[in-house]
Amino acid sequence: MTISRRTMLAAGLAAPFASLPLLSRPASARRAAGILRYGLSAFPPNLQPWVSTGASAGTVKMLIHRSLVSYSPNGELRGELATSWSLDGDGAWVFKLRPGCVFHNGDPVTAEDVKWSIEQIAGEKSTAYMRSQFQSVERIEIPDPGTIRLVTKTPQATLPSWFGNYNTFILSRKSTPTEFIGAGPFRLVGQERGSSVEITAFDKFYKPGIPKLKGIKFVVYADENLRFAALQSGDVDMIEYVPWQSMAAVEADPRLKLDTQQGPFMDVLFNGSKPPFNDPRVRRAVAHAVRREDIVKVAFFGRGKPLEGLPIAEGTPWWDKDLAHGWNYDPARAKALLTEAGFGNGFQTTLLATAQFGMHKDTAEIVQQHLAAVGIQCELQLPDWSTRVARGSKGQYDMAIHGVSSDNNDPDGLTVVLDTSLSPSHGRSFRVDAPRTIAALAKGRAEFDQAKRVEIYKEMQRAALEEVPLVGLAWRSQGYGMDKSVVGFTNLPGALSNSSGNMLEETYFG
Repeated sequence: MTISRRTMLAAGLAAPFASLPLLSRPASARRAAGILRYGLSAFPPNLQPWVSTGASAGTVKMLIHRSLVSYSPNGELRGELATSWSLDGDGAWVFKLRPGCVFHNGDPVTAEDVKWSIEQIAGEKSTAYMRSQFQSVERIEIPDPGTIRLVTKTPQATLPSWFGNYNTFILSRKSTPTEFIGAGPFRLVGQERGSSVEITAFDKFYKPGIPKLKGIKFVVYADENLRFAALQSGDVDMIEYVPWQSMAAVEADPRLKLDTQQGPFMDVLFNGSKPPFNDPRVRRAVAHAVRREDIVKVAFFGRGKPLEGLPIAEGTPWWDKDLAHGWNYDPARAKALLTEAGFGNGFQTTLLATAQFGMHKDTAEIVQQHLAAVGIQCELQLPDWSTRVARGSKGQYDMAIHGVSSDNNDPDGLTVVLDTSLSPSHGRSFRVDAPRTIAALAKGRAEFDQAKRVEIYKEMQRAALEEVPLVGLAWRSQGYGMDKSVVGFTNLPGALSNSSGNMLEETYFG
């Protein structure tokens, strides 16, 4: 598989790419040259920096762009284009920019670029994933060329983490709708539609010695079994989304290693713009109808855990035993709720998922079976991933199966999946009415006292159990498989696992 010369010429990048070793060389030669071959699970629907298109596309985007902050290997926020951030006496967030950062076109990263990027994200016609959050910024001030001051309409305790989302990047003001100029550790040098994406190290990146690789070739294996076979055979050095049925084989192979984290989860989303899922009683019926142990056993080969409430990790201050089981398996309760809602004889509907990921398809089939037992007959719809994303964002479904993680390990990170007033996205329910949940999320975001935040987020869980903006199904252990010669990579903890692509900047061949 080779890079399209036409693509390179169109991008004016043929000359830089010519310096890369040919990717058809033997594996040992590519490793010596520092080129990592990475098995990607889905070709990015697009590489627009601020639009949510899934974690696979996010992995590529995180490497060619940078934001003010990112996450360190232990899951803490760390500086990127910003070196520090703090609240000033008037409650505004102040970010200090890192000197010496440049974009891929050689221009310095300035406070004006940061301001412009935030304004594009928050624009009225923006389709950015974080648009609603940034619309709460009342004004952006530049006290000096190295400082950005964000004055928000209401207190925002978690604002710095917004810049850790992999759909929030700082771009050059010279970017166009078709050419995005980032400041990441790698530059995009070519792509074959549906097949591969190639990036090469940016030699003016602001971290000394980073990236440690000279380039990465992302090869798309939409079939998860082929992706695992490519790792086994040595056709690639590393893969994401190790199929759960193959994790034991990776662990047993002396040439390979597996790195897993439990934090991502599976859920059911609803289209609340029309009956019957505009009725919370129907959504609660779905929540009580599904036996999650079956999903963990069949879809995840035991490498997961039932999720009978919101995805709040056990052992954290926010977790509550009773609330954690608020949607326990209770088919009799499900039938009673359907009767109360006027659907005592059940109804027919559709369930959108994708066959591209086995975990989605298997989860959908189990949910379909359990819903049938309480009278909800679902027609499964299993398009490819890109179609699944497009239909989800447009609300072209009744119910949908989704796999996701919260934005970070703070409960406010659940805003992106629970706040149904945000911009439509394939990863959250479409026009589901959940005002108490959304109000509690906003209350928690505005509170700086930790003890008060704990109580607020328990209040939020109680509201969500009744309003059902989504139905939690199962925690899943998510893994990267790689050759043992691949070192330096970290699968970020908990909910941050989907943001681990960032760690490829520190990855190299040992």
